[in-house]
Order: sequence, then structure tokens, then C-alpha cells
Amino acid sequence: MTNDKKQPNKLISSNKKAHFDYLLFDKFEAGIALLGTEIKSIRKNGANLKDSYIRISDNLEAYLVNCHISPYQFGNIYNHEPLRERKLLLNKKEILKILNKIKQEKYTIVPTQMYFSSRWVKVEIALAKGKKLYDKRESIKKKDIERDIKRHS
Repeated sequence: MTNDKKQPNKLISSNKKAHFDYLLFDKFEAGIALLGTEIKSIRKNGANLKDSYIRISDNLEAYLVNCHISPYQFGNIYNHEPLRERKLLLNKKEILKILNKIKQEKYTIVPTQMYFSSRWVKVEIALAKGKKLYDKRESIKKKDIERDIKRHS
């Protein structure tokens, strides 16, 4: 018999800078169109979402831009370019919903984490607004207080 319990997602990369620089609102899950060497490299080394962002083209397709996936060690001539744009797999309805929010409420779209969902690589993207300097100071202060409380207990 097979177990139909849902396995937890295996985290590949998290964008901690996005949590610090932006206030995150609605979140969406999107698949990524990857090449074979990219998948192998992700399984071996992981990926880096640090300075990446999402761009929506004129023909309503979403792309992950500036996400670094290291070249695969054994990829020879078929290796991928580390910083190429990767297409995100989203429904047209989701893309239209995101575009609406961007135009009306001045949101931006940032990837927050990349993970394996069973055997597929997924990206969690979030609608976000940039934090002001005083908001960033507030988050640093909260982190320091939490760290002090943990240290003393």
C-alpha cells in the first residue's frame, strides 16, 4: 500500500533580503521551466534568489530574472547560463490578478523561496511594497529583542 500523506516541501533557497526590504502581502506558488543541467545543479548546489525579481512580459508571461543557478559540474557544452531568465508557470488568471494589483496599488513582485514540491521545483512569489528606512529599523529592533529574550531564557 502507498501512503497518501503529503510530504513536506524541501527548501532549496530562501530570499531573506526580500523579507527585510519589503512588506509582503499575497503569495502565489509557481512552477519554473528549467533545463536538465539546471535541475541537476539545483539538486547538488542549490540556487540563489538574493537579487532576483519577477518580470511580466507584454504577452502575459512571468519570468524569474537574476536568479543565480550555478553551472552543472558535468554539464560540458550543454551547460546553462547561470543568470538567464526562467519562465514561471502561472495561470493567466493569476497573472492578470497580479498585474491588476501592480497597476492599482503600486506593488512589486519578489520571489521569497524556492523549494521542491514532490519532484517539481516551485517558487513562492509575493506581492510586496518597499519598506521605508524607519520600518527597516523597526524590524532590526524586533530581531534584537527576540534574540535577547531567547538568550536570557
